[in-house]
Amino acid sequence: MPLFWRIFLLNAVVLITATVLLLGPVTVSTPVLLTEAFVLTVGLAAMLGANALLLRVGLAPLQRVTRAMSTTDLLRPGQRPEVTGRGEIAELISTYNTMLDRLEDERATSSARALSAQEDERRRIAQELHDEVGQSLTAVLLQLKRVADHAPPELREELSLVQETTRGSLDEIRRIARRLRPGVLDELGLASALKALTTEFGGPGLTVQHRLDPDLPDLGPEAELVLYRVAQEGLTNIARHADARRAEVSLRRSPSGVELRVQDDGRGIGDASEGAGILGMRERALLVGADLDVGPAADGGTRVRLSVPVPVRGPAPVRTPSPVTTAPDRKHRT
Repeated sequence: MPLFWRIFLLNAVVLITATVLLLGPVTVSTPVLLTEAFVLTVGLAAMLGANALLLRVGLAPLQRVTRAMSTTDLLRPGQRPEVTGRGEIAELISTYNTMLDRLEDERATSSARALSAQEDERRRIAQELHDEVGQSLTAVLLQLKRVADHAPPELREELSLVQETTRGSLDEIRRIARRLRPGVLDELGLASALKALTTEFGGPGLTVQHRLDPDLPDLGPEAELVLYRVAQEGLTNIARHADARRAEVSLRRSPSGVELRVQDDGRGIGDASEGAGILGMRERALLVGADLDVGPAADGGTRVRLSVPVPVRGPAPVRTPSPVTTAPDRKHRT
């Protein structure tokens, strides 16, 4: 029976019973006798209790939906209230779950487009920094060297300082270009890119170690880029906020795919809310169906764990030989 009719019939029973008592032979003395007051009190308590019980049982699924609405996070998909109840209640919960499915799909699609556009823009800026600004600074260095060779001795020291400043700027531009779009990831693969990343973040105040399994499965370029970006963001947070002395990046095979861990011995995340960096990591994890967990490490720091499943690939299409022989296409890397 629908919730509306259950509540309506119970209230109708209460009102009809009260009307029958008023119109019937049962009367209340003046002043009210103790037994009459007791009977009225017990009857009223019974009707209120029955009404409350029905409302509690009938509206309990709505309370679960309310809790789900207040705790649902689209960056943590899969959280769904159980479909219970009958009639409109079950239909409402099913409709809400369907709405969450649609919202998660739309969020994943829009995030994929945004991150794809971001990676394209990173690639374009990195290429322009490398080709335009880098070549211009290289030309400036060559010109400074020629000027220093023909300059008076009293100006050579100053020109040497200008050369060192220009060389430092050139190295910084190359470092920024590598962070924007790591060429080693495209050319040498994920393991070499992670090794280069740990070397880049290591320094006098922070020791970064890496532990990489040699027999990692083939994950595809999208999953490898997500793993690299999560490791990069994790190390960036360690260098900026953790006050750590030691960090470790590990990439190991798991039963379902691979697991990336970035952990440190710093002050930990504590009760701080997740910032844009962690939210960005969660959005990237959704693109490849990965599971991201950020929590305290065993030695008191912070641990970022990313579990990436191996993508399921169908059988390779059967290719029929072509009777026409053509020259192979040339592929250029950017």
